[in-house]
Amino acid sequence: MKKMTNQEFNEIWRRRTKAFALKVIALSDEMPKKESARVINRQLLRAATSVAANYRAVCRGRSQAEFIVKFALL
Repeated sequence: MKKMTNQEFNEIWRRRTKAFALKVIALSDEMPKKESARVINRQLLRAATSVAANYRAVCRGRSQAEFIVKFALL
């Protein structure tokens, strides 16, 4: 079995986090429009979309060590 390169790993996770955010956005469109649901919906959207944003920031690390430290903190 071929070992995955860092670039391949990053690309897979970039796609997965973006797909996750898009699925949550679609889910939020289906939620009820009641005030109580809106509060939960806003928090869910912030949390789900921040995963992709945080991963993107991790990928901008200057070194392999910095990437590992930042990725561990996600």
